[in-house]
Amino acid sequence: MKVTNITKKIISHYTHENVGVRSNLMRILGQGKLGGTGRLIILPVDQGFEHGPDRSFAVNPPAYDPNYHHQLAIDAGLSAYAAPIGLLQTSSDSFYGQIPTILKINSSNTLATSLDQAITGSIDDALKLGCSAIGFTIYPGSDHNFSLMEEFQSLSHEAKSKGLAVVLWAYARGDSISKKGETAMNIISYAAHMAALLGANVIKVKLPSDFLEEDPTKLAFEKNKISISSLKDRVAHIKKVVFEGKRLVVFSGGDAKDDEALMNEVKAIHTGGGNGSIIGRNCFQRTRENSLNLLDQMIKIYKSK
Repeated sequence: MKVTNITKKIISHYTHENVGVRSNLMRILGQGKLGGTGRLIILPVDQGFEHGPDRSFAVNPPAYDPNYHHQLAIDAGLSAYAAPIGLLQTSSDSFYGQIPTILKINSSNTLATSLDQAITGSIDDALKLGCSAIGFTIYPGSDHNFSLMEEFQSLSHEAKSKGLAVVLWAYARGDSISKKGETAMNIISYAAHMAALLGANVIKVKLPSDFLEEDPTKLAFEKNKISISSLKDRVAHIKKVVFEGKRLVVFSGGDAKDDEALMNEVKAIHTGGGNGSIIGRNCFQRTRENSLNLLDQMIKIYKSK
């Protein structure tokens, strides 16, 4: 684990947390090829729940094996590996202690008819598996918005009391939000700020577009001339709304895309001051060799000045 003045400064914004939480955050920040830089790349593999195994892994059959993902995260020199309980139960005995892990503690699926998540793991599960953090998803804007927040508060309190850090996926979705609005600048900004207000240690959001959803928050952007023309500016604003940059924010890799498009996003996250990427499908839906090459390119961008 690499500790630097950069990571010490980041952790100084978390003095309200106990030593266990801060130690686990420092462990994630100090891990792998980006250790000590203040930047993160996390491999999340919860897509089997969210999209189904065949949509997720058939394009790269070795990815049906839980060990594949855990080993990939280690070999690529990533910051952490996040997965639901079944995957971690299968792979952690082989790879324990080699990379920080995050137990994704609630999950949804495309067979469901409503925007909700079920609790699929416990804090004790995370501790038994040697995890550094738990991960949780909320859907600001959904009919289950408030119950998800209440579940998060309860689980977050328990996790932190036992020394685990907390990562919050904040995905704004619901009947009042258009499909295009799910990545609208004003909606992503609102969701990221909510995650900070809920006490998340690390916040995961989608990269915002330059679209503004028809919502009361739209006027604030227009009236105050908030710059959203470039992705760099939009990333910088997301960092601003999480307590003037005092919280860690990582951005979703989203749908599968080509290398050039992905690198352009990573460059914008880097120059905009984002803390990094949490990238799943764009890794494990490539061959292992191509994925390692891709991640190496991303690491070089995040390490550049």
